[in-house]
Amino acid sequence: MIIRSKAPLRLGLAGGGTDVSPYCDEYGGYVLNATIDLYAYCTIEPLDNGQVIFEAVDRGERFESEAIPFLELDGILDLHKGVYNRIVRDFNNNVPLSLKMTTYSDAPAGSGLGSSSTMVVAIIKAFVEWLNLPLGEYDIARMAFEIEREDIGIVGGAQDQYAATFGGFNFMEFYAGKRVIVNPLRIKNWIIDELESSFVLYFTNITRSASIIEEEKKNMVIKNETALEAMHSVKKDALMMKEAILKGDIKTFAYILGKSWESKKKMASSISNSKIDYIYNLAIENGAYSGKVSGAGGGGFMFFIVDPTKKLQLVRKLNEQDGRVINFHFVKDGTKGWRV
Repeated sequence: MIIRSKAPLRLGLAGGGTDVSPYCDEYGGYVLNATIDLYAYCTIEPLDNGQVIFEAVDRGERFESEAIPFLELDGILDLHKGVYNRIVRDFNNNVPLSLKMTTYSDAPAGSGLGSSSTMVVAIIKAFVEWLNLPLGEYDIARMAFEIEREDIGIVGGAQDQYAATFGGFNFMEFYAGKRVIVNPLRIKNWIIDELESSFVLYFTNITRSASIIEEEKKNMVIKNETALEAMHSVKKDALMMKEAILKGDIKTFAYILGKSWESKKKMASSISNSKIDYIYNLAIENGAYSGKVSGAGGGGFMFFIVDPTKKLQLVRKLNEQDGRVINFHFVKDGTKGWRV
């Protein structure tokens, strides 16, 4: 028997950063995001030789060990180990599991599409399918959050885990005590078609700095006035963008997107840089209404809104740069698991 799973990556449309503690604990956070047809994949092959093998083929990393109840987190495939440890502890009475796990993602870590959190969701979903675990969508997303943020200690928010688990267009609310409410949006098909015709997704080929979220958190702790006002602003933008997208008002959507990007850059000094600014300005000069970096910022993917009749011109211009345009479609389904 072979168990497989996949979970979709997401575009952070508005409100990103307000899902990160301590802001969401004190003020509540709003995030609007949508999943796309780029995925994190996991395959589990049960073994009977008492071994644990993890292989991340996209990263060229491999871990092999005797099957024991707890695998030490040492920087080598810690996401895989973190999920294994939690599953063995909470659902297998600390009895080790023998398996080979193979994973890969359509996007690299630090891409701004939530790839690390999405991988955790995909791995959990594979265990759910293998062991018939009684976990619903909220359970999977919360466990993924706890494993990544608490067990492993990776700094970040909670939107990625919930997006990957639920799928589709979602307006999410984040509150103290890890309370999350996911509001699925019923977007008409013609609006999704118009959005896809208007979106350009561009991989900058710039490696993102891991210090951005730390800086955002610090600014919230010390109540940096500029950063705090910027956070309040992007939270409001998420509400306004939700209304625009439900109505199919792409021009207003684009306006809010550009406004929100200007606010987001005030949340931390390293969210943008000269290369990102250059790409953004180049896109505007070639027909884009607006755009932003997806995720925390500093690199990874950017996306732009453009008149569909000018899309090809923009794509050609961006592809002349160091990065590349990625074709995509929005997807409605969240994580899936199946047996072969």
